Amino acid sequence: MSFPPSTASGAMKAFRGKLHFPIIMVCAIAFISLLYTERISIILSSNPFFKVKSCSKTNATSKNKNRNATLDKLRDTILDDRFEFDPEECSIENGKWVFNRSIEPLYSDRSCPYLDRQVSCVKNGRPDSGYRYWQWQIQDCTLPRFNPEVVLKKLSGKRLLFVGDSLQRGQWQSLVCMVESIIPEDQKSMRRGHSHTVFRAKEYNASIEFYWAPFLVDSNSDEHIIGNPKERILKVDSVAKHAKYWTGVDILVFNTYVWWMSGYTIKSYWGSFPNGEEGYEELEAPAAYRIALKTWANWVDTNVNPNKTRVFFTTMSPTHMRSADWENPDGMRCFNETKPYMKKGFWGTGSDKKIMRVVSEVINKMKCPVSVLNVTQMSNYRVDAHTKVYTETGGNVLTDEQKADVLHNSDCIHWCLPGVPDTWNEIFVAHL
Repeated sequence: MSFPPSTASGAMKAFRGKLHFPIIMVCAIAFISLLYTERISIILSSNPFFKVKSCSKTNATSKNKNRNATLDKLRDTILDDRFEFDPEECSIENGKWVFNRSIEPLYSDRSCPYLDRQVSCVKNGRPDSGYRYWQWQIQDCTLPRFNPEVVLKKLSGKRLLFVGDSLQRGQWQSLVCMVESIIPEDQKSMRRGHSHTVFRAKEYNASIEFYWAPFLVDSNSDEHIIGNPKERILKVDSVAKHAKYWTGVDILVFNTYVWWMSGYTIKSYWGSFPNGEEGYEELEAPAAYRIALKTWANWVDTNVNPNKTRVFFTTMSPTHMRSADWENPDGMRCFNETKPYMKKGFWGTGSDKKIMRVVSEVINKMKCPVSVLNVTQMSNYRVDAHTKVYTETGGNVLTDEQKADVLHNSDCIHWCLPGVPDTWNEIFVAHL
């Protein structure tokens, strides 16, 4: 399933192709020249009246090198026939992952002091590093390289708040780590809270913040997480407890997905019940998700002034729990994977199309413009980039014994950093 490309207006526009007349002319001239050259060569070689003096080996080698360089340049121009990034034109989900060892990540889990141990895979013993060097190449256009200084200037005088679950927290940490190294020590700070954490870039009078709200709507598993999904209860018609932290923010980035996938049904209640949370009903997950997302959308439409605040929604981050999805029936979840799965359009069982459809339908009916960061398709390919056993649980890094039990302890939900969320942020800042 292909989700419509994101736009700043919330209206999903189809890509409109562009003709590249200069490229067509270059190709035509090159083709005619090649035919002409081949024709002359045949005449000279077959006609005894023409005596051709052979070139020296050195000159021939030099000419061949020049000719090959010209052809390579022409080929690269034709192959990279993409236009400059435009959020209204680029279908960011249409592309491929390209390996590029020459471009180093902007940070590491050893250089950035703000990374949680949960996503610090190298520090936790991950032996391979290739997952950090894959770049997302959009089919239609070129994605701008991330420039920390440019990003901080865009955020100057603004508050940016990521709202959602631990995957959204990973995107927030990624962005902080991508910009913090160019900020002097005395010009940056981090204030961590139980639900609300704030990174400040003082020189730019900017903040990059994270607020924990895994369902967006209120639940009994927000501040004190309830491990058993069957005991979680959602108030699907209210965001009041969380939304007081969302007001007065210049840029809001929301997500919610993986917590909704913990069972077929979810205990939900709404309105006023005399018995409080005992008045819940068991709703199918997509139905509860739709009610909750409408509640969120109503708050945005009612409380956000689009002239002052930009609103983004990051689509679901796929999980890779079933190796048979990518034609590896003998695999152990995502544990042994070291490269992306390259089959075009791959969509695993860890991405729920019903949920994707709900996001599209609800956002398209909103009055307030919402830019959708459609990261699901590109992330589906990245079976290699999860934290696996190189993570922590319960606040402790996995022991050697736990790491040996890869079938039960491989985390195929969260992403190593640096890694896939860095690309999400490249796409995000290209929309700013």
